[in-house]
Amino acid sequence: MQDNQQQAYDRGITIFSPDGRLYQVEYAREAVERGSATVGVRTPSGVVLAADRRARSPLIERDSIEKIHAVDDHVAVASAGHVADARQLVDFARRQAQLDQLRYDEVIGVETLTKRVTDHIQQYTQTGGARPFGVALLVAGVEDGQPRLFETDPSGTPYEWQAVAIGGGRDEMQSFLEEEYREGMDLSGGVDLALEALAADAEVDAAGVNVVTVDVESGSVEPLSDDEVAAHVEELGLGGEE
Repeated sequence: MQDNQQQAYDRGITIFSPDGRLYQVEYAREAVERGSATVGVRTPSGVVLAADRRARSPLIERDSIEKIHAVDDHVAVASAGHVADARQLVDFARRQAQLDQLRYDEVIGVETLTKRVTDHIQQYTQTGGARPFGVALLVAGVEDGQPRLFETDPSGTPYEWQAVAIGGGRDEMQSFLEEEYREGMDLSGGVDLALEALAADAEVDAAGVNVVTVDVESGSVEPLSDDEVAAHVEELGLGGEE
């Protein structure tokens, strides 16, 4: 009988267990932890997003592995978890950014955008016939001249961070960030810290890492080239190129 009750809570998205848990949301968090690692670092001069886009086969074109997306000129999103779920949320975020541009003739705020995305995510934790999104996002951008970095959770909860890691190996990477993060570092230092955090879980391959910055001065999303990433990796002694 107890097993049957457990299965009922397990299958129902909208049913709380006696101890107040939504099992489907917890399973979605497990999907995030099975995803490849992604790190965000906020500095006074901008925000850094670094994602492991390691290919599971040498025959896969690396450029087809999308982990970091530009949502607007001043906002980028990185993901960990189900890639298809991430693409749906990125498309939703892009539509929200364009709606604000059309309605108010101004760019959307990073916090406003994050909360709209998490409101959308939360609806899928209380609606029958659907499942929660099995992905977490890092939303990085510049708002009123200030760098902002947010994390979204499959439950629909937003968190703002100075530095954060999501995906596989999160505990090791987050511990590293908590020990090594220093306020006042420049954007280049933020890139180094993000790459070192990725290396805290597994060896970093320059060709398999995607790095994007959102610079406060320019207010724009700027991806680092493969050569620039390789230079950082080589300087840090994290594994170099293939």
